Formats: sequence, structure tokens, C-alpha cells
Amino acid sequence: MADPTDKSPFSRQVRCRAFSVHILTALGGGLALLALLAAVREHWAVMFGWLGLALIIDGLDGPIARRMEVDRVLPNWSGDTLDLVVDFVTYVFVPAYAITASGLLIPLATPIIGIAIVVSGALYFADLRMKTDDNHFRGFPALWNGAAFYLFLLKPPPALSSIVLALLVVLTFVPFHVLHPMRTRRFRKFNIALVTAWGVMSIITIAANFDVPLSITLGLCAIALYILLADAVVRALNRKPT
Repeated sequence: MADPTDKSPFSRQVRCRAFSVHILTALGGGLALLALLAAVREHWAVMFGWLGLALIIDGLDGPIARRMEVDRVLPNWSGDTLDLVVDFVTYVFVPAYAITASGLLIPLATPIIGIAIVVSGALYFADLRMKTDDNHFRGFPALWNGAAFYLFLLKPPPALSSIVLALLVVLTFVPFHVLHPMRTRRFRKFNIALVTAWGVMSIITIAANFDVPLSITLGLCAIALYILLADAVVRALNRKPT
């Protein structure tokens, strides 16, 4: 029997399908828990595997939600809020634990950097200006899962690792633009191809427990630098001389 208090113009079947997208998004939080359990055991490759699955879900749920008009079908449920909650634990909190527990930083700086990552990440997700109108991120986009991945891949000296991570915390609040590979319109097909290549190389890296040839390491680093710096380079080239 239909609920007489239900004023929705959509059928129960349509609403259930729409709600399944929210469940898919929330599943990323469950994967974050599995990643944290692996991290506590110092099974770093397994941790990144779970975070990688969460990243795939994060890339899929948005287009599915827009296609199914989930926000219109379920106006009382905020997909954006749910997405931010899950993103915080997968992009910030679990990676912050991995970074601080890795032993790859200066011991004295480790807890300070860990706290700075969590606090700056929380503030970043609360900033309504975090994305620009042309689908770029404003400032370093709290991609601490990526920062942790490259920390384990490159294993630079602890002093250098600590300085770079501290710099990324500062860059969270610097208004430079970082492209969103899946949504930025400029060179979109090229960007998606690069992200696909990055995904393949990342899977190989995780499967090999970070013991990969130099060519894969260089490829991963080149793609990361492109994502971080591409917009700055384009703007510099297009700037008219005074």
C-alpha cells in the first residue's frame, strides 16, 4: 500500500534506483574502513588497493547520479554532502594515517604534518570556492591519497618528504588552479586518456608492491605534474605581454 504522506511524483521503483546511487557513494566509506584496517597492519599495497576502488566509485557515482537526476528524485537527500563525507575519509583521513604511520617523515614533524593534513583537508572540503566555474580545483585539492601514493612510490629522504608535504598543506590555501581530469573541458579527451594510463600504471604498481621499473615511476610522476601544473602553464602562455 502506498504511503499516504508520500508526496513524491516519482514511483517507488524510480526512488529506489536513485537511492541505490547514494548507497554506491556510501560504499566508498566502507572501503575506507577496509583500507584503514590494512594500513594498521602496514599492508600498504592492500590499503592502496581499497582506496583505488573507492576512487573508481567516486569517479562513477557522479555521472550516474546526474544521468538519473538523483537530486530531483530524492530532494531530501544531499548527494553532495554524502560525497564530501566519503571523500574526506578516503582522500584525507586514511591517507593521513598512512603518511604518519609510514616512518617516511622526520619523527618530530610527523604528528604535526598529520594534524595539518586532516585540518587543512577538512577546511578545504568546507570551502564553497573549492571548484571554479570551469571545473578546476582551487588550490591543492586535498588529494592526500595521491600524495601518500607517491610518498610510498618514491620514498624520498624524510626531510624532503616532510618539506614537500608541508608545502602541499600551504598550497591548499593558495588560489592556483588544478584541473579536474574528468570534468575540465580543455583537452578533455587527452586528460581522460592520461588518467586511464595513470590508472593502469597504478594498478601495476600496487600489484608489484611498489617495486616497478623506472619507466612506470617516471610515467606516474609526469602525469601528476601535468595535472598539477597544466593550467598554470596554459595561463602563462596565454598571458599577453604588458
